[in-house]
Amino acid sequence: MITELGHFALILAFFVAIVQSVVPLIGASKNWTGWMAFAEPAAIVQFLLTAFSFGALIWAFIVSDFSLRIVVENSHSAKPMIYKISGTWGNHEGSMLLWVLIVTLFGAMAAFFGGGLPPSLKARVLAVQSAIAVAFFAFILFTSNPFDRLAIAPFDGRDLNPLLQDPGLAFHPPFLYLGYVGLSMAFSFAIAALIEGRIDAAWGRWVRPWTLAAWVFLTIGIALGSWWAYYELGWGGFWFWDPVENASFMPWLLAAALLHSAIVVEKREALKSWTILLAIIAFGFSLIGTFIVRSGLLTSVHAFANDPERGVFILFILVVFIGGALTLFAARAQAMEAKGVFGMVSRESALIVNNVLLAVSCFVVFVGTMWPMVAEMMFDRKLSVGAPFFNAAFSPFMVLLGLILPIGAMLPWKRGRIGKTAWSLRYAFGLALAIALLVWAMQTGRSALGPVGLFLGAWITFGAIVDLWSRTGRNGSLKRLFRLPGADWGKAVAHTGLGVTIFAIAGLTAWEDEDIRVAQPNQPFEVGQFTLTLQDVRRVEGPNYFSTTADVLVEKNGRPIGTLHPEKRDYPVARMPTTEAAIDYRFLGDLYVVIGDQQADGGWVMRTYIKPLANWIWGGCILMALGGVLSLCDRRFRVAAGARKTPVSGVPAE
Repeated sequence: MITELGHFALILAFFVAIVQSVVPLIGASKNWTGWMAFAEPAAIVQFLLTAFSFGALIWAFIVSDFSLRIVVENSHSAKPMIYKISGTWGNHEGSMLLWVLIVTLFGAMAAFFGGGLPPSLKARVLAVQSAIAVAFFAFILFTSNPFDRLAIAPFDGRDLNPLLQDPGLAFHPPFLYLGYVGLSMAFSFAIAALIEGRIDAAWGRWVRPWTLAAWVFLTIGIALGSWWAYYELGWGGFWFWDPVENASFMPWLLAAALLHSAIVVEKREALKSWTILLAIIAFGFSLIGTFIVRSGLLTSVHAFANDPERGVFILFILVVFIGGALTLFAARAQAMEAKGVFGMVSRESALIVNNVLLAVSCFVVFVGTMWPMVAEMMFDRKLSVGAPFFNAAFSPFMVLLGLILPIGAMLPWKRGRIGKTAWSLRYAFGLALAIALLVWAMQTGRSALGPVGLFLGAWITFGAIVDLWSRTGRNGSLKRLFRLPGADWGKAVAHTGLGVTIFAIAGLTAWEDEDIRVAQPNQPFEVGQFTLTLQDVRRVEGPNYFSTTADVLVEKNGRPIGTLHPEKRDYPVARMPTTEAAIDYRFLGDLYVVIGDQQADGGWVMRTYIKPLANWIWGGCILMALGGVLSLCDRRFRVAAGARKTPVSGVPAE
């Protein structure tokens, strides 16, 4: 019964979204206050109906309702509860319902917290957001209905893909979708501003918090996906430049550019047209990511669906929304005349360089991701674009970005002197260079990649510290430092996180050790500073799988430090094996062990890696996300998002 109600709620939400996408828009164009006011309750009702529908689908997975096709294909009665619940979005249909749930969530948040927005702008923002929801409601109901029923319910299900039965993948999609869909709010603000023909400093303040929230969620989602790939897939890497990985990385790069560009609009009323264009294209790349994951055009371990017809539907949505937005953008070009004037050396110029580097980096990733498909369609050639291309083409732009970031962050607005700013950073530069040279002198037989990454990471980090301290004034003190606004702290923490991540990636790539051998039981072998001994290999039965589990004793300097248990699992229902790496997590580097197949002589294939600074990669991502959260906690950002100002001393809110 509850699933039937959930299906009905989904249909009802679809019709509410249709009305909401039209009525407030007409009301705003005619200045009809009552019609504009319809947008707020409609947005909240739309979210509540979609949330009920999604809750009904979760309930179907919890109780193993095998009358629903989606439950049969993605669940099993013996599956642990957490994976029953995550199975709701671990498939195409359920993940699309989660997608549209988050669209309506952001619309409801804008309605609830946007009391300080001009009524006409707010009505248009909610109407555009609802139009996006209409498109995806239609996609779900007509091509991907999660409430599709079977004529005869089977006794049990086929189980969820074993690779998705993991805590990292249970939380990765929701965070990623919060980022994807969060960019729809920036898109809605951009289209609403184009319709009104008004883009000013206030618009820059309004769009920044929504973009920042989306960027934070994308950062967390990408980090979770990278961490999952590291410990779950058993290949020892954290990033494969897989098409689906790239699909989330490209909007992240553009969202970072949009954040910095919106600052220029807010502070100087410059870069208006570029910022609007970034808001449109950033959401466009979110739709491109959705297309890549679901069309079957590009294959990936992360892909949800392999259905070209669904891909055509998403492509149609992409063309309508992004094509229509770009047409409107061209028609309203005269309304985006820049007012701010700035010199060649200024913070505005530095932010432009920042934007160019991020945008070109995104374009490089896009070309590398789509080129195999283009080559096959146009030249009938099957090509593979892998990590060597991306590393060679993408890395130089990140190096340039890292070099200019500390200086650009400290340049004054309108006009500055690069020599004066560089002089204030002399100690940061000198210390970063000294540390890198020391490490380069100490390492033997290694490339310069590690020291170069260390220099960039330290330069960005020390530069962020100097920038933060400079904001306390000439007579800076710790007391004044801790009284700085949350946005200042957020900027410093986020830039530090970027520096840590750059250093960690370079260090891991340069200093990793790998050992592949046939390990004989009870015969120790050396890998770096560690001594490993394969003590036993046994058969273990899990809740819905059978496991071949090894016991590997790890010693360092003759002292036992623990026992690792790498596994090979077999899921009989899904008929799919998986490799479960055993990892000894350490501050400076991980010991990573994978068990393979047994050989004729009784030994077992074992792959062992020493992964220096691996955890620093995700630590840097956490710092970047934390920086975004600190900025969002700044009262100026909350007010800028459209919230009503708190009345003070009897003075009414604005």
